[in-house]
Amino acid sequence: MDYTMWLVVIIVTLALGFDFINGFHDTANAIATSVSTRALTPRRAIILASVMNLLGALMFTGVAKTIGGSITDPFKLEHGLTVVIATLIAAIVWNLITWWLGIPSSSSHAIIGALAGAAIASEGWDGINYSGFTTILKWLILSPIIAFIAGFCLMFVLKRIFANSSPHTVNKRFRYVQVVTAGFQAFTHGTNDAQKAMGIITLALVAAGIQDNLDIPLWVKLSAALAMALGTSIGGWKIIKTMGTKIFKIDPMNGFSADMASASVILVATLSHIPVSTTHAVTSSILGVGSAKKFSKVKWNMAGRIVVTWFITIPIVGVLAILIYYLLSLFLH
Repeated sequence: MDYTMWLVVIIVTLALGFDFINGFHDTANAIATSVSTRALTPRRAIILASVMNLLGALMFTGVAKTIGGSITDPFKLEHGLTVVIATLIAAIVWNLITWWLGIPSSSSHAIIGALAGAAIASEGWDGINYSGFTTILKWLILSPIIAFIAGFCLMFVLKRIFANSSPHTVNKRFRYVQVVTAGFQAFTHGTNDAQKAMGIITLALVAAGIQDNLDIPLWVKLSAALAMALGTSIGGWKIIKTMGTKIFKIDPMNGFSADMASASVILVATLSHIPVSTTHAVTSSILGVGSAKKFSKVKWNMAGRIVVTWFITIPIVGVLAILIYYLLSLFLH
């Protein structure tokens, strides 16, 4: 096996490791609300999320192609494999730090910021495809806002519809429906988040000259989907606790509203081939639902901590990727 192939093997291993970590880091996206309302036991929720993540990951490739070609041009990178390795190491390090601290940061922000930083380190500012990169940034900003509004509106309507109903009866009914929305949430997570690792691996295959287009090979789809599903099966309990209990007290109707709003936003983004942060969409929808229910009950200090993490992830991970790239270039060039 020649030197280039060894680097590709390292990249595939790191990318699947990123997808695995993404799985347990973002498990909370799909199951936090259903677990906190006891619509599902943790074990059943994780099994459901793992299966639906797998199915979602296997069904789409548009986001993967966007990641592979819209941030930087893999056909023009002089040291493309080093760029990809630096990207993956930086994103993995950030994901592990935020997972350890129990902060629901975005794996999407991490991989996008890291790829931009590594491309800049390799090619200078000309290494960035500004049109594609700014489009992605725009939707990373807009999607949480849309999810907040969707969660607020859905909860506002349901609150009016069931205003005179028995809370016990309403919660009992929505607890059953939450099983469906938790599955929908996990499915949409797979359709968008698993695509990021697929795109990074394909970018590496192009940079290595192994293939001459951004079509996603079947083995890449299968391995990325399985890695995310396996990671999901492990669970990320610290983040589940943050999402399910530390923003505001969630009941089944709230959980249904949050899941339906965020999953719908994520699915529309996937169908439009746009990578968005599932973490941000879910968190924003929970904040929107909480605001519609009772603004004062939302723990805005925790929400503020999460929002700060949203804004600092891309620049911090970008700088980290630049430093890692320069370190790797001492040995790989």
